[in-house]
Amino acid sequence: MTGSGKRSLTLHIGVLVLLFLLPFILPDYHQLVITRIMILAIFALGYNILFGYAGLLSLGHAMFFACGLYAAGLPVYHLGWEVPLAFLFAIVISALAAALIGAIALRTQGVAFMIVTLMFAQAVYLGTLYFSDVTGADEGLVLPEHARSFDALGMRVDLTSPEVRYYIALALLSAAVLMVCRWVNGGLGREWVAVRENESRTRMLGYNTFLIKLKAMVISGTFSGGAGAAYGLLFAYVGSTFASIQYSIDALLFTLLGGAGTVLGPILGSFIMFYLVDFFSGHTTAYLLATGVVLILLIMYFPLGVLGTLRKKWLPWLP
Repeated sequence: MTGSGKRSLTLHIGVLVLLFLLPFILPDYHQLVITRIMILAIFALGYNILFGYAGLLSLGHAMFFACGLYAAGLPVYHLGWEVPLAFLFAIVISALAAALIGAIALRTQGVAFMIVTLMFAQAVYLGTLYFSDVTGADEGLVLPEHARSFDALGMRVDLTSPEVRYYIALALLSAAVLMVCRWVNGGLGREWVAVRENESRTRMLGYNTFLIKLKAMVISGTFSGGAGAAYGLLFAYVGSTFASIQYSIDALLFTLLGGAGTVLGPILGSFIMFYLVDFFSGHTTAYLLATGVVLILLIMYFPLGVLGTLRKKWLPWLP
């Protein structure tokens, strides 16, 4: 491993260790907030694969988050499935949905791709509202008591415990970060970047650019669906709000704030956005305006996102 690779690995492991230690010093409120942030950071990590590395701007990624959310929550609510089985089922369904939608949407480019993904996302959102008897629509569904615990490795896992939820979220985030690090530093990541930088030249060199983009779409959708499934199961709630365009915009915003095309960027962006809203909402009713002003300043001084700008100026080894 090169010196840059060692520094990168040390940084990423250090961030995960810091997150592991935070519950020992933070009050319960922040523990709950960070649990939610970590799950949504996985969503943003998935989005970053498609946007930051493959260069494909989607406006409909909430559909994958919602796909995982409902694929995990509905079998638990209506069929009494156990939590681990529901989570694995959601992962498979999310991957299949991403492959199907990707096979259609990736036949377009640029603005057309954005519109097609937005149309698919709106169809999913309207479907959750239309089939309200099953999905609960805007009111949503609260998962039953049996979904609040499950057996694993001979132990009883209690999802009502804030500490248990926190460390499950951290375990999922850690797995996601390590997988993304491996991919973006390997051949697959180089293929994504090649397509992002010059798709025509990549195709001329003999690469199947459609297949490269489809891989990015499937992995991205699977990560996003896994985040949705984890969110629904950990917090025992599914609802149509999570399929709205707002969640697609959130994933884009998290990625842009932290730095598109950096592994830790979406995680940092998630923390920045959540705590900005949390801070200003405690001091003013115009918290969205105040948050917007701070975001404008961040974009002015960090045009490539926080980590993207740091990588360009001082830390070129950041993946």
